[in-house]
Amino acid sequence: MSAPLLVAVDDDPTLLQRVERELRNRYASDYRICCLRSAGEALATLEELALAGEQVALVLAAEELAGKPGTEVLAEVRPLFPQAQRVLLLGWEHVGIAEVGDAMFEEIARGRMDQYVVRPAPPPDESFHLALSSFLLTWAEAARRAPHTIDVIGETWSGRAYELRDVLGRCAMPHRFCLADSAEARAVLDGAGERRLPLLVMPSGRIVEDPSDLDIARSAGTVIEPAGERYDLVIVGCGPAGLSAGVYGASEGLRTLVVDSGSLGGQATASSAIRNYLGFPRGVTGGDLARRAYEQAWIFGARFAFMQQIASLRREDGHVVLTSETGGVVCASAVVLATGASYRRLGVSELEALHGAGVFYGAAASEAPLVAGEEVFIVGGANSAGQAAVHLARYAKRVTLVVRAAALEAGMSHYLVRQVEETPGIEVRTGTEVVGGGGDGRLDHLVLRDRGTGELERVDAYALFLMIGAQPRTGWLPPEIERDPAGFVLTGADLSDDALGGFERPPVGLETSVPAVLAAGDVRHGSVKRVASAVGEGSIAIQQVHRLLTARV
Repeated sequence: MSAPLLVAVDDDPTLLQRVERELRNRYASDYRICCLRSAGEALATLEELALAGEQVALVLAAEELAGKPGTEVLAEVRPLFPQAQRVLLLGWEHVGIAEVGDAMFEEIARGRMDQYVVRPAPPPDESFHLALSSFLLTWAEAARRAPHTIDVIGETWSGRAYELRDVLGRCAMPHRFCLADSAEARAVLDGAGERRLPLLVMPSGRIVEDPSDLDIARSAGTVIEPAGERYDLVIVGCGPAGLSAGVYGASEGLRTLVVDSGSLGGQATASSAIRNYLGFPRGVTGGDLARRAYEQAWIFGARFAFMQQIASLRREDGHVVLTSETGGVVCASAVVLATGASYRRLGVSELEALHGAGVFYGAAASEAPLVAGEEVFIVGGANSAGQAAVHLARYAKRVTLVVRAAALEAGMSHYLVRQVEETPGIEVRTGTEVVGGGGDGRLDHLVLRDRGTGELERVDAYALFLMIGAQPRTGWLPPEIERDPAGFVLTGADLSDDALGGFERPPVGLETSVPAVLAAGDVRHGSVKRVASAVGEGSIAIQQVHRLLTARV
């Protein structure tokens, strides 16, 4: 396969030469560099490349080309190369100008560009290359060419093969899937002999046959043993709140363990572009944010136990004792519950039977390339559903967003509402719900109901992504931990008088009805369902843990 291309378009020869110099000096060994001097030449060349089946990873365009916005070129890239990153070259003197920022926000909302980068300064301009490296990583993950990609090979798309892909997706680990009888699978397994399916082929070449979740945990050295090891702090849940608590707990000297029944990042890993998270002006994927936080906590000394379901929690001799479903035991001076919430099940039996075979809960970021040119439906009206719709529109023939509410604004941020409305290929159906569907081994149709009239409509559908509601992961908790009627954990001032009777002191703000057990993030009653809020609560929880441990001394 030919090396992918980096394309730059600028009608100013001097400025184009500077960009070309940077691209060739840094990337020529791994990418082909194509520099073009007009919008017309760029569009003609891109069309030829698409017809030839070439891969384009990145297109850089000047702010203006022959007096017209460079985004006119970038907008034409998406139909030809859905995975290519489309980047506007911005003069440094324009950074911070309100009108320029407004114009770029509008163009991103309309789906005419993905990112911007300030034009390169005289070398070495490491800021320019840092931005380009992040764009290329985003492309590589979408194109299944990311570093350390794991191959998943199975006999069918559903069943255990899907479960393995789901586990890897929740771990924010790059992976790709191929059927066992495909040419891709034969190439990967060349000379490996008969193997038990499904299997994982690790980046090192090691083959893991039909592994259980516990096998994967053992291979990573993250199993809770029965000995009852002691920690200052145990965090249950590895979403944004749990990762934040892990970073702050470990960095402040607490012996910290993070346990999760799934893996890394929680629901955040399903977010393909979080554009309103502080400190990431170009946006960040949920998976990338989770990986960064995990590495940060790990470097500070936090230990992790993935795919370990905690079955019980109890107070004993001044400590909190947690037991896993596999019999592992761990003791903690304090516990932070950060188990988050999961998407609610749709409750349609015909569709539940097709889970992994066209029906997905979350997973839009990892499954997107598999729906190229197809009819796709998303159920949900919150930010995660809007982000998924914009991301899937890059691949699918059409994306239909099905929303129970009368308007998108009821549950979605303003910037995302604008982006959904402006992105070509997205249809929004408000006041609508999915009540049926099916297919012969794989989804092929849905039944929609108009909530106002009750009218039913059958529609063709290749994939359904469900992102509805928030169901707290609290079913495993003991009855001593007080919850609201929906199952969310009550803390601090929300605790009942009966619960307060079990304390010899006033509880701290995030403390549950069991002393030294705190709750943070989406699992907590009254929390704000945003990544930044969950991260903030994780850090606050550690401040309050310190108060509790100091008072105990």
